[in-house]
Amino acid sequence: MPSFLEISSDKLNRIIGTPNAPIIIDVRTAEDFAADPRLVPGSIRRSHTDVSEWSREVAGSAVIVCQRGQKLSHGVAAYLRHLRKSAEVLEGGFEAWLQAGGQAVPYVKLPACDPQGRTVWVTRARPKIDRIACPWLIKRFVDPNAVFLFVPASEVPAVADRFGATPFDIEDVFWSHRGERCTFDVMIEEFNLTSKPLQHLAIIVRGADTARLDLAPEAAGLLAASLGLSRMFTDDLQQLDAGLTLYDAFYRWCRDATDETHNWPNPRRA
Repeated sequence: MPSFLEISSDKLNRIIGTPNAPIIIDVRTAEDFAADPRLVPGSIRRSHTDVSEWSREVAGSAVIVCQRGQKLSHGVAAYLRHLRKSAEVLEGGFEAWLQAGGQAVPYVKLPACDPQGRTVWVTRARPKIDRIACPWLIKRFVDPNAVFLFVPASEVPAVADRFGATPFDIEDVFWSHRGERCTFDVMIEEFNLTSKPLQHLAIIVRGADTARLDLAPEAAGLLAASLGLSRMFTDDLQQLDAGLTLYDAFYRWCRDATDETHNWPNPRRA
């Protein structure tokens, strides 16, 4: 049972993917990380050796991850608490996370970061479905600080080249449709985010994005909501912000509420 300074793998797993998830900071040594270069979903890498330099930039509550949940993570968490920041340690560290069946994102699949440590992505302007779903997945499970650039379709390759951004959901790039699968499907597979709720959501996204509404009853609803949002906003980033809430709701339904029904008013008794 975790102490009041720790959080269990099960509890953290329930929080990851939600808008109120804590900042997850991986402080494993270079040797430990090289032995298994994967991350708890949504983690950022930092070194315990320069915690005094980066700790003041941490905003919000944090969960610190080291190999076994011992000296490195407790030391960093204590340092953050010294600065009056909320910080817990993942009980048992990365090893316990894996033993509990937690998902792990391959670090090699993450694009290179900008000088601020953020991944930068670029895609076509005026997003509808895939180009909102993919940023949601990245922000909630891969890089919470990710930057998204929306530009004219013809300019995506050049912007990617000049600004060091990773193109997605356009033709002839790695992060795009593959056969009948949409870009959201590809990201779930490549980032090893294969939980049942995300796989369920992927079917809904695929149905809405590829005009195969028969794949899931909810696909038509996602399509309608997505097209409605695209007409409510002329600013793509404002639409993305609104879309994040939409996908938060679909994810929580896939995870927690698929068996729940609603039938008000109740049928009157005879």
